[in-house]
Amino acid sequence: MTADRRTDRRTDRRTGRRAGRRAGRPVSHRRRSGFRGRRPLLTLLVSAFLLVGVCAATGIAWDPFDPASARGASAPEINAPQSGDPGAASADPAPAAPPPAAGTPPPTPGAAAGDAPGDAAGTGAARPAGALPFDLPQQAVLRSGAAGKKLVFAHYFTPYPLSLDNAPADGDYYTRHYLNPAGESGKHGKYGGLLRDRPLPVEPKSGDWEYANLQQEVRTARAAGLDGFTLDVLSLSGRNWDRCNLLMAAARSVDPSFKIMLMPDMTSLKTDDPAVLAEAIATLGDAPAAHRLPDGRLVVSPFKAEEKSAAWWTEVLEVLRTRHGVRTAFVPLFLDFDAHHGAFAPISHGFSEWGSRSYVGQESSTRDVRRAHDLGKIWMQPVSVQDARPNQGVYDEAGNTATLRSTWTHAIEDGADWVQLTTWNDYSEGTQFAPSLHNGHAYLDLTSYYLTRFKTGSWPKIVRDTLYLTARTQFAAADPTGDQSLLMAPRKGSAAPRDTVEVLSFLTEPAVVRTAVGSAKDTHQAPAGVHSELLPLKTGAASAAVVRGGKTGAQVRLPHPVDRTVEVQDLQYHAATSGR
Repeated sequence: MTADRRTDRRTDRRTGRRAGRRAGRPVSHRRRSGFRGRRPLLTLLVSAFLLVGVCAATGIAWDPFDPASARGASAPEINAPQSGDPGAASADPAPAAPPPAAGTPPPTPGAAAGDAPGDAAGTGAARPAGALPFDLPQQAVLRSGAAGKKLVFAHYFTPYPLSLDNAPADGDYYTRHYLNPAGESGKHGKYGGLLRDRPLPVEPKSGDWEYANLQQEVRTARAAGLDGFTLDVLSLSGRNWDRCNLLMAAARSVDPSFKIMLMPDMTSLKTDDPAVLAEAIATLGDAPAAHRLPDGRLVVSPFKAEEKSAAWWTEVLEVLRTRHGVRTAFVPLFLDFDAHHGAFAPISHGFSEWGSRSYVGQESSTRDVRRAHDLGKIWMQPVSVQDARPNQGVYDEAGNTATLRSTWTHAIEDGADWVQLTTWNDYSEGTQFAPSLHNGHAYLDLTSYYLTRFKTGSWPKIVRDTLYLTARTQFAAADPTGDQSLLMAPRKGSAAPRDTVEVLSFLTEPAVVRTAVGSAKDTHQAPAGVHSELLPLKTGAASAAVVRGGKTGAQVRLPHPVDRTVEVQDLQYHAATSGR
């Protein structure tokens, strides 16, 4: 390690870990954070009762499952033993169902394995007309020829499925314990609660609801143009392991072409025996949904591969080959690519890195891709939205959508072979692309635009005006009035905190965009194409509308106003789109 490289101590899900920091750029980092809802418990619970109304106001539909199924749902016991770490085996209140065989038909109405083209909500219904500023190519186009070789995955984190207990959203486990600073007997009170956002609520289902919900998540990702998930394998037993197996079956039942790349998490798995890990990989890899190269090799992409030596991994791969008959393509993901890629090159098909979550310091990815290609390896580029970790007291300044646009631009321009969205659903780090209560489908819809360029080589034509509005619900320097004692501060190397509202416009031709941020009303000229306009953050609501020829067109409004006084710190950007 060179003299100018520093190390940061950061906490993983259960233990501390060290990861190298590159000189002159933000650190590559990982998880475990908590919630920071901005409202007291009573307001949170009232807000939960209004989830349907919020969804309706933002154009987000609840899933049309049989409402009668909700009557039989029961929430977990409040006093039941719970783990403070959602990655632990005891973290979830409801037992996981045993995985059905691959291809098992869905158990509930409305969860059919097939989905209509453009199923954005993941419900089996067609994407709302005009949801995107462009027409997303059909799956056959995105998965064939050169486009089919440019793969896009999203990092799936098993502790946060759509529902933990199949209860109505106004009183489910997310609402009562994860979004509530007093939840789980107050164990997360120091940092204001475990989570700040949650999956977009789904209604309770009858039958095998966990399997049906995983099918729904696969549909949502597929409809956005994704090729599959990278599956964070946190444990080799317990509920997270059960969900791994269940997801493999759910993916196969929805779309045989939707692939699951295995990502053993070496910050969480507690085994030093190569044979033990090899057996687990072989078990998951036996599922038809497991991602394999065209030559049949199973892709194995361990998170923080450098936790074990290249020699140790060589033994794992050899056990897979000799004992289980599994040929592999090893694509290690590093927290410090600089320090470790040389030692791993002889056994690797490709490389990846976890990456940083601020829009500054992304230029080094150009060098990383070149190094990988010079060694004859593929490169899987991390693409991210933001990162805010209450229980670690740290966040990255994402600059509204600047980080999302910057990381996608580098993946495109630097020639990455694959992309990993980091993450699909790690709500404790605030990195989610998946449809959520505070962001709707906004970040996933934006990803579909850049994904199309990444895969096809051409920017899609903008055929309808669409606005995306992003802002925080509080100022970066707000001092919470509640009992929270651990506050988030910017990570070293991150961009400086800023208080801005961003209007990201996709226009078919130039137009005036009319804005209102609190009491401040203004207009700006926006060109045809994609344009970002920043406005000062002010208390109150934020909205924007396209005006052309004196007529108002696309309009968007953030459903949560900005408060000057807050009880809990919440530094995630909220998002909304006029398309929904």
